[in-house]
Amino acid sequence: MDQKLLFLINREWTGPVLDRVMVMLSSSALWKWPFIVLLLAVLVRGGFRARAFIAVTLVAVLLCDTLAGYGIKRTVNRLRPHESEFGVRQLSLAYPPSRGIFQPVQEVISLGLTAEAAGRSFPSNHAANTACVALLTAIFFRRIGWLAFFPALLVSYSRVYTGSHWPSDVLGGIALGLGMAMLTLLLVEALWRRCGARLSPALAARHPSLLA
Repeated sequence: MDQKLLFLINREWTGPVLDRVMVMLSSSALWKWPFIVLLLAVLVRGGFRARAFIAVTLVAVLLCDTLAGYGIKRTVNRLRPHESEFGVRQLSLAYPPSRGIFQPVQEVISLGLTAEAAGRSFPSNHAANTACVALLTAIFFRRIGWLAFFPALLVSYSRVYTGSHWPSDVLGGIALGLGMAMLTLLLVEALWRRCGARLSPALAARHPSLLA
């Protein structure tokens, strides 16, 4: 089932426009600086809730990324589709990504098992991190925050489309991201309620909860 869905998404449900959109969504390097600018703008212009959101999200993503990238992946040691399967389309932007968006999408057809296979497929860091951010956005900003799930799901889909992950890698990453978001929020909220008054009595009096 995993392989069948991979080939449907990666080889059948495709097109030139989708190729470009998906490689752009899948490129973390392309979005790094826009996210940094947005982060700084929220820290400078945002209120207590926005800054609390940034703090919790940074901690959650750091923990999620570390657990997925250096813990689970090395334990599971699963090969990526383009490392183990024949005929997988591996799509990417030309380097640097800021210029690559205006150039043809790079496509390489995999030949099967390679000697350089690293075994870093499960779970997907992209799926875990974006799901983590999406859930925290929905919790902190209840009216419109749920919209963050749409780009998160598109990024997760793009990882299968570009041949970087199996569908189950993405599902595992989403589950990890959602769990880590909730766990981090509960821990940081408990710490704020317990230690906030000692760190900043006036601020804790106005905001007894990070979500208040």
